Amino acid sequence: MSSTNTPDGAQSTESGSINTPADIHWRDGDTEHTARWHSEGGWPAPKRVVVVDDTLTADAAYRLAKSGTGLLWQGDFQNARQLLTAMARRVDRHRRTPSDSLKAAFEVGRTEAMRRARLLGLVLVSLDADHTLSLRRAPDVRQACDEAYGPSTTASVTSLRELLGVIGAHEWRVKGVPVAALGASIHPHYGVFSPVRGEYLDLVATAPLPATGSAFDIGTGSGVIAAILARRGIDKVVATDTSARALACAGENLKRLGLGDRVDVLDADLFPAGRADLVVCNPPWLPASAATSTDAAVYDPDSSMLRGFLAGLAGHLTDGGEGWLILSNLAELLGLRSRSALLDLIDDAGLTVIARLDTRPTHHKVADTTDPLYAARAAEVTSLWRLRRA
Repeated sequence: MSSTNTPDGAQSTESGSINTPADIHWRDGDTEHTARWHSEGGWPAPKRVVVVDDTLTADAAYRLAKSGTGLLWQGDFQNARQLLTAMARRVDRHRRTPSDSLKAAFEVGRTEAMRRARLLGLVLVSLDADHTLSLRRAPDVRQACDEAYGPSTTASVTSLRELLGVIGAHEWRVKGVPVAALGASIHPHYGVFSPVRGEYLDLVATAPLPATGSAFDIGTGSGVIAAILARRGIDKVVATDTSARALACAGENLKRLGLGDRVDVLDADLFPAGRADLVVCNPPWLPASAATSTDAAVYDPDSSMLRGFLAGLAGHLTDGGEGWLILSNLAELLGLRSRSALLDLIDDAGLTVIARLDTRPTHHKVADTTDPLYAARAAEVTSLWRLRRA
């Protein structure tokens, strides 16, 4: 599961930008301006853009955003952040009342999150060709943008909300995320899953190993699972992903941890060639459609990655080898997938369950009684399914 934390707890995919080259246009006085439009989430450029500054009130900004107007900020950077916060309060006041059904509440929540992201994403900032943010009291964002977007030679416009996510990701990359199961920190890149939920990693660190010869880590993301397996004594680990960002991030983390000679990072869709004593996969947990590119790490439409892993697992296990499927039951609690459907997928793949190790999450939403999905989150269990060929 490969994603990164972004504002409001949303998550973004580690598959990289899907931007289709596009321009954004606006007028400042009598002068027409054009710049490249940049949106990691794949949002289209607003058709109407007005130049605004510190004189704009939050009420006026909210009204303009509701009309679909982009607000290109040319005032003080810190005031822009305050405006965004004030707009968020106005957006949240108009949230729909969720249904008593958890599944309906989930769908309403997704719709409201999309609306929130669309409206707040209309506060825009302009970046110079070298990613300089030329606003009063603005931080130096050049390195953060270079890390997230790559070097630039063209001026661009992006949403302030996205830029704040880029800045936050850079700070996590520098600081690192402590991983108790690893006894070290992982340094996530922009767009790559940040292992802030450690309960499933504790399962990987303590489940009995079938052997110590070889292992595959499918969808490695930051490389944290591959690192734990190598630290546990697996002689050779192959970590796969299809994202250039994830592959670079995993390679950097494994080298930093001194494990580069024991883990090969490979660009592959699910499985590498050959068989292994242990094959581990932590796919996206919710089988729902990805509304934007930034949904892909959280939502697995029709459980496609889960299905692909289970269908191919038997053919990639050595005799006596095991597959470890790491999966939350949140989808079951929300009525998105039944336990029997999961067991049918396992059975149809010629696999059998030899054990299941369970743990409960400890993140803050578990105790948030105001969350419409509180009942599901409070009952959530994350499992490591130990699978073998039937």
